[in-house]
Amino acid sequence: MAGIGDMSGDVFGNGMLQSPHIRLVAAFNHQHIFLDPDPDAAATFKERQRLFDLPRSTWDDYNRKLIAKGGGVFSRAAKSIALSSQAQTLLGLKTAGATPHEVVHAILKLPVELFWNGGIGTYVKSSHESHAQVGDRTNDGVRVNGNELRAQVVGEGGNLGFSQLGRVEYALAGGRINTDFIDNSGGVNCSDLEVNIKILLNGLMQSGRLKRADRDRLLLSMTDEVAQLVLRNNYLQSQAISTLAANAAERFNEHIHVVRVLQQSGELDPAIEYLPDDEETAERRQHRKGLTRPELAIVLAYSKIWLNTKLLQSDVPEDPYLSKELERYFPSAIRKRYARSLDRHRLRREIIATATTNSMVNRMGPVFGLRAQEDTGADTGKIARAYSIAREAFDMRELWREIEVLDNRVAAETQYAMMYQTGRLLRHMTYWFLAHHPGDLDIEKSVSRLAPGVARLSKSLDQLLVGAELEHYRERAGALKDNRVPERIAQRIAGLTPMHAAFDIVETAQTAGVDVEYAGRMYFRLGERLSLDWIREQIEGLAIDGHWQAVARGTLRDNLYSLQRSLASRVLARGNSKDPAHAIDGWLAKRKPQFEYIRRTVNDMRSGVTADFPTLSVALQAVRRMAEL
Repeated sequence: MAGIGDMSGDVFGNGMLQSPHIRLVAAFNHQHIFLDPDPDAAATFKERQRLFDLPRSTWDDYNRKLIAKGGGVFSRAAKSIALSSQAQTLLGLKTAGATPHEVVHAILKLPVELFWNGGIGTYVKSSHESHAQVGDRTNDGVRVNGNELRAQVVGEGGNLGFSQLGRVEYALAGGRINTDFIDNSGGVNCSDLEVNIKILLNGLMQSGRLKRADRDRLLLSMTDEVAQLVLRNNYLQSQAISTLAANAAERFNEHIHVVRVLQQSGELDPAIEYLPDDEETAERRQHRKGLTRPELAIVLAYSKIWLNTKLLQSDVPEDPYLSKELERYFPSAIRKRYARSLDRHRLRREIIATATTNSMVNRMGPVFGLRAQEDTGADTGKIARAYSIAREAFDMRELWREIEVLDNRVAAETQYAMMYQTGRLLRHMTYWFLAHHPGDLDIEKSVSRLAPGVARLSKSLDQLLVGAELEHYRERAGALKDNRVPERIAQRIAGLTPMHAAFDIVETAQTAGVDVEYAGRMYFRLGERLSLDWIREQIEGLAIDGHWQAVARGTLRDNLYSLQRSLASRVLARGNSKDPAHAIDGWLAKRKPQFEYIRRTVNDMRSGVTADFPTLSVALQAVRRMAEL
């Protein structure tokens, strides 16, 4: 790796001690240039630790005996730097000497795995920007363009190291980068916790319940746990961006729609944030390129601001269940000793709204809140409650934990795909609850009613599914196991698609007074007999061009689920036969003309007609006629 900074800096220095396997080949700050063409990882790690532990150090304090042949430490005030053959090879320069500016310029373009910016100044712009537009004259002579960087990953410990357009250009060329406000958000998060803890404790001191010395000891004792809370928050935020980036091309229209909605409401100026204009949007759509990580970071941030504002205007901070976020926010020592005082925290509402916002947006992405409001007409308070019901009923926190435990054990892309599937399920079930129970959003009561049945269905899918759905379930589980996902987790993820029907099945069973597994067998077997599974597959495969086609596809999907529930309820209403297949046969026998019509319609579609919105609407109409009998 290469970087900007030295070991006395808290950002660069701490960063260079995060792994004993780091091979730092080049670095620079305002005083020196450090070159080590072939570093020994173990020895150089110890030397960096020694420098970091000094009261103050520069690269000039580095033990030259530990630098590989041809390297060294050079002054940036020198007129020229003599370059060994090893240094020339490292830097890609063909001359025996170069100016410090030329060497720094070459370091910025090194083909390393990681480039770590822990310094001050703007070193990267886009090829379409002038140096004057960047506004950092000091570094005009060394600055490079985003498409010239050859590092695989950039970490921004310093602020303003890249212009935003430079980040985007680098990302479009294949580099992995977030933004400085994402990579630096740990410090902000830590300050946020510190301030809110001190607000609570200062109030206790003023009331005489806590002495200053005791407060200071308590603060010190919570250091490690606060660090873990901060790291956890930032892990989830970075994970959210990675999950979004993994599907950025497919969801480009959705992301752009969020940008346009926020723009129309006056909450986001795409030009100021360098988000794609209409021309760039059309070009990316043509080349199937989505928003880059730096752009997704902007959209994620603005969606959090939007949702947080809405939640503060709602009664969510007063919800008995969601207000538990206040306890989760603080370290355990605070929760144990001062639980009663938390409710009197003067920023109580703001903390709950912020925690709820992070919970929703980090897991569901920036589209979810805005789109749910548009699609359902519900306010953000109801959306937050419905989402919480879905999340808890499916015990999704535990599944997320199991996916995250697989870090560095399975491919990151596999984890992102699994996370994406959990989001699809929760989005559907949130909408389901808003459609079926908009006036009954008591979280604890709803979870208590639904969760047991959901758990039983999830564990029994391999006995409940039939036909193509069973085959697809096994294929998905097999593919995940081939990617080293443990069997139990693979089966759970593979089952998320058929579990979109879980709430329908549970409520159908409760209404009919039958066992939930019996209702599940009835539901899926009926879907196979009427080819509803095939129709659903075609709906999911519809090509989407724009927001309203996405809404139309969602409407078809919801209508099909509703019809399948209605049909299953009607079959169950005939009586509880021990054999679901026998019950279905008897029910269909009395509706033979309608059944045959559905079969002919689907067979005609399967024989060569491309499934599109009109043809699938016809199929649903045929099913609807039977459901109404």
